[in-house]
Amino acid sequence: MHHSHREIFFKHVAQTSPTPLGIEIQKAEGVYIYDISGKKYLDFISGIAVSSVGHQHPQVKQAIVDQLNKYAHIMVYGETIQHPQTEYAQLLTQHLPSSLDCIYFVNSGAEAIEGAMKLAKGYTGRPEIVAFENAYHGSTQGALSIMGNEWLKSKYRPLLPAVKILKWQDNSELEQITSQTAAVFIEPIRAESGIQIPDENFLQALNQRCKETGTLLVFDEIQTGFGRTGKLFAFQHFGIVPDILVLGKAMGGGLPIGAFIASHSLMETFTHHPLGHLTTFGGNAVCVASALATLNVILQQNLIDNALRIEQQLKNNLVHTRIQFLRIKGAMGAIQLESSEIVMKTIELAINKGLIIDWFLFAPDCIRLAPPLTITSDELQKGIEIILECLDNV
Repeated sequence: MHHSHREIFFKHVAQTSPTPLGIEIQKAEGVYIYDISGKKYLDFISGIAVSSVGHQHPQVKQAIVDQLNKYAHIMVYGETIQHPQTEYAQLLTQHLPSSLDCIYFVNSGAEAIEGAMKLAKGYTGRPEIVAFENAYHGSTQGALSIMGNEWLKSKYRPLLPAVKILKWQDNSELEQITSQTAAVFIEPIRAESGIQIPDENFLQALNQRCKETGTLLVFDEIQTGFGRTGKLFAFQHFGIVPDILVLGKAMGGGLPIGAFIASHSLMETFTHHPLGHLTTFGGNAVCVASALATLNVILQQNLIDNALRIEQQLKNNLVHTRIQFLRIKGAMGAIQLESSEIVMKTIELAINKGLIIDWFLFAPDCIRLAPPLTITSDELQKGIEIILECLDNV
């Protein structure tokens, strides 16, 4: 008996919520997604800041095919010299400060957070990790331990001990960072809280406190990385270099990959305590080939400048009585509305009109915007007009 894909999806594919989008996808190309009826949707969230170079980018697709024709998996990560990894490491470190010169490849952002937590503890010999309220760092148990939201954690306790969750942007809290603190994990621009951009003085005070106490500063740039904010990485807006940089999402151009990056001397913690961190599929050659092509597209096609153009266009044109305020940095934005109910209705209306938008985990009264960096002014304007129409009718 033949079951429809929809039936199988609800019966045999594990669900994360009672109300998935439920669009049955046929294909995606550029900034558009197509369902099985041929309906075309303009993608304004890039699979949550993943598809920064759009869908099916020809250069990325070619790199994947070329690598598939050579090899996919050879050996657990770190044993063999694989050219996609070495070429990627060389290209990325050329665009990073000299202290961030050693890359550990993993499969996802959450896994990169886990690796960075271990690295910080192993290097400092200290037990404690500090993070912030309403921080999202991933869903595995270590990452969940430093998530700044009790509602999402409560069912899964006990989690890691010796975790302190501090108030965001409260300088008086920084004294809780001590000689027992291995690392502070922070998103330089907070994504899931609805694109919150910190005061420079708060980040400077945090950086100073970490230096005083010998604590490692870890920037989670899983969502802000690779040009999304109008710089290659968000830390570049603040003139602070983290000790560890954590990457994921847009890194692979649509394929699963993440990384954490530190200095060579820091990363030697794992080398000299052999097998201190392991991953079977980390740095998978096909995924890294995709990541390399993606980074080349971002750099060669000035997509970082595009992010700034997108920012201006969103700020200039998203004007409506229902919009309370906008928080936009590059091509990531939050539209603050009066309630989460209005947000959900607006998202539903937009999807009916062929525009995919979303909300935020810790800011359900905001609409999430994260279009591909390849979007044209006309495509962007079309999406903006659909949003304004939906706000008229909600």
